[in-house]
Amino acid sequence: MSIRWIAGFFRVASLLMVLVAVALLAAIITMHFAIHGAEVQVPALKSMTVADARRETTGLGLDLDVDNRYYSGEVAPGHILTQSPAPGTIVRRGWTVRVSESLGPQKVDVPNTIGDDERLAELELRRAGLEVGTVAQLPDAGATEGTVLAQDPPPHAQDIEKPAVSLLVAAQADQTPDGWVMPNFGGWNLSTAQAALTRVGIKTAPPDFVNVAIPPVGTGSAAPIQPLKPDSVVAQEPEAGMHVDQNAIVHLAVAK
Repeated sequence: MSIRWIAGFFRVASLLMVLVAVALLAAIITMHFAIHGAEVQVPALKSMTVADARRETTGLGLDLDVDNRYYSGEVAPGHILTQSPAPGTIVRRGWTVRVSESLGPQKVDVPNTIGDDERLAELELRRAGLEVGTVAQLPDAGATEGTVLAQDPPPHAQDIEKPAVSLLVAAQADQTPDGWVMPNFGGWNLSTAQAALTRVGIKTAPPDFVNVAIPPVGTGSAAPIQPLKPDSVVAQEPEAGMHVDQNAIVHLAVAK
């Protein structure tokens, strides 16, 4: 075997190694761009109109889903209130960005559906531009089946968050209740709130007694704010409007 042949063999082998290295490097670069080229940064959508936000996300290969609508005195109606994921988050193309839309300040009056038939109440709420929230049933021998016993938010409530009203509806007295819509116990006397919960078979935890600030005396023509009386409920968990079942335990914070 000649020296010339051996030298030629090594040259060919070296060339092949270089070509393999170049191919591996090209494959790594291609994979890098394939992976990272499919990633985008979530834009800041807050205060955009829904139409503009949709155009922005579509241009980046993202989907937009309006999954909630809230009243807001700060963000104009039809504009984005919140978003998830947060701006700047890196996601893959095709990811869904979920947003909530502002309805502007509350302008609709919450109708009084207490005493109405459930279907009539739902129709009245929708006619007012409101949605029907949670509907729970409570056996009540003193009311006609299907009659609305309570609602949350209450009639003519102001500064509500969502355009939805939850209903508590009378069921047959021999039925097992499937749940209850938590009313707003704020300002109720502790014993009265506990009695209302006991009446529907829901337990309460030992109350948490808290200090409350004494409001300043009113000045000029402004009416003074009345201080909370001792044993008045100042907070609750679950919150008003939440659907609870018979296994729930309600926690009440009460003024000392």
